[in-house]
Amino acid sequence: MTDSDSGPMLSPGFWLHHAALTWRAALDAGLRPLGLTPTQFMLLASAGWLEHVAGPPTQQAVAEQAGADRMMTSKIVRALQERALLERRTDPTDARAVRLSLTPAGRALVRQATEVARTLDTKFFGPHATKMRTTLRTIAETRSA
Repeated sequence: MTDSDSGPMLSPGFWLHHAALTWRAALDAGLRPLGLTPTQFMLLASAGWLEHVAGPPTQQAVAEQAGADRMMTSKIVRALQERALLERRTDPTDARAVRLSLTPAGRALVRQATEVARTLDTKFFGPHATKMRTTLRTIAETRSA
């Protein structure tokens, strides 16, 4: 065994961390020409998906779907609203809740950004990454358990 095959180099977590950093940097580079950060993309895409499946989601539901902090989500959502990519409306049944809807410009941008992310995922994980996705999802879901 060499030094490169011992210590942290044996830890899948060590490599998962480094792989996530590499993937995130590549996503950042791919989204930059669209004027989005990875976090903005995750929030915008989450809002769009949730809106598609069940109508305008609450800001809290978008934060949870994206795995983002509520305060950071609020700040980013306001910036996306200022860019006319989404709209914020008070929930008609709960004045404390805010509902989000993508604008047509927001939907168009999410489609472009999603293509960037899909291309990147194929590059990193291959065209048939079902087992990888299942493993990562299982790991991620232990956070909320």
